[in-house]
Amino acid sequence: MKKVYINSIASISPQKTFENASFLDDIIEYNETVISAFDPNYKEHIPPAAARRMAKGIKMGVVASKLAMKEAGIGTVDAIITGTGMGCMIDSEKFVSAIIDNNEQYLTPTSFIQSTHNTVAGQIALGMECKAYNFTYVHAAISFESALLDAKMQLENDEANNILVGGVEELGAHTTDVHRVINHIKPEAVTISEVLNSNTEGAVFSEGANFFVVSNDRKESSYAELLAVETYNTLEKDKVSEAIKSVLKENNLKPEDLDVVVLGNNGDVEFDGYYNQLSKNIFKNTKQVYYKHLVGENNTVSAFGVWLASKIIKTQQIPAMVNLNDIEATEPNIILCYNQYRGENHSLVLLKKC
Repeated sequence: MKKVYINSIASISPQKTFENASFLDDIIEYNETVISAFDPNYKEHIPPAAARRMAKGIKMGVVASKLAMKEAGIGTVDAIITGTGMGCMIDSEKFVSAIIDNNEQYLTPTSFIQSTHNTVAGQIALGMECKAYNFTYVHAAISFESALLDAKMQLENDEANNILVGGVEELGAHTTDVHRVINHIKPEAVTISEVLNSNTEGAVFSEGANFFVVSNDRKESSYAELLAVETYNTLEKDKVSEAIKSVLKENNLKPEDLDVVVLGNNGDVEFDGYYNQLSKNIFKNTKQVYYKHLVGENNTVSAFGVWLASKIIKTQQIPAMVNLNDIEATEPNIILCYNQYRGENHSLVLLKKC
């Protein structure tokens, strides 16, 4: 089977990440329970008339995909595969509200048309006039990993050459209120430096879009080789280490071969134990980094973890703001990303310097 490489990356997040020249150099300090994405100037990438008809999630996805394509130096791809847990929530909420307010009559179809989960992938395809394979995975917190795994298998089997893969989430006001009621969002505002010490239930919710061009052609500008993608619906805490060792063994690696591990700690006192037991045991001698204190929690935020790992491998630098322990990693060449959400939908993504 052919090898798979990450040839370009693009991120729109609550931090200033859409300019790939910088690497978390200018951190935005938050003291919130819900944080929005830091927007680029969408008019520079999307015609204003079209942008006005797009909800934020669509704009983030379209622009992030354009940035990834530009960096990869290609005009089209053989497949567009996206992941989203909640889809286009803003238009979904608009349409449902219109049904209630108008007593199910005189409804305009625009919000309904743009409320489907595959709207972002469709808009991206329309923009580049791509009629190739177009698929959207809606698998909760492993939506992005499902898309990445699909792309990986196609490339390994030489069914495609360049594939655009991404994850998109947007914040909807009503949906956010529901998450507050069921304690999925922290009860009190917390600063990014105190997220892990908050000692409360829930997480800081967020939105964003992260896109990658993956290919079976290695370039001088490639970020990393994608070795493995594994997902698990449920795992007991004491079984996570076994799952990690199994994935590493399949790739002829051991835990001590990892230079860095990227963990998805979000400060939820009920579920951060999954990460803490790894930090104290299997990864106690490994460099550990985290990222959700900077960009919050959402169903495809694990794509930002892959963005972070890719940047670390290419730049051979680890920003001080993501350090979870004091262990040094002088040459970060092999990185494992591990994420879970509320004890379910565990994912492992293994990257290697190429």
